[in-house]
Amino acid sequence: MTAKNELQLAYGIAIVLLIIGILSFTAFSAKPPEEPVRIMFKPTAGKVLFTHKTHAELGGYGIDCYTCHHHPEYDESALRPCGDCHSQTQERTEPNTCRECHEEGELETENTPKRSDAFHDQCIGCHKENDAGPIECSECHVL
Repeated sequence: MTAKNELQLAYGIAIVLLIIGILSFTAFSAKPPEEPVRIMFKPTAGKVLFTHKTHAELGGYGIDCYTCHHHPEYDESALRPCGDCHSQTQERTEPNTCRECHEEGELETENTPKRSDAFHDQCIGCHKENDAGPIECSECHVL
């Protein structure tokens, strides 16, 4: 076998292995988890990495889903991203998701806190109450 033939054989094997690798990766890719593992919030004060898995699992803090996803209580539709109800802007509008559970006169959109205010009240309040977790700005917000 000549050097040219050996090189062609090596290229052929490399191409076949590449094709098998690509097909295997796409055909047998891992399924995404039912709930997020980590969430990166990107407010103007600096990014906040929230470890959802640590807060929710029994091996972590074991916090019930409805402690944070609080309205409507014990309803699967409540398990939505916070931004669905808590807008990041000052403008208060009725998100479509609110109208799925609430009647028109039932909502007070001027009293719905912005997402950052809701996080601060919920997260820092829980950290202080349980004497666990960060409460200083720089402990959560990193630039």
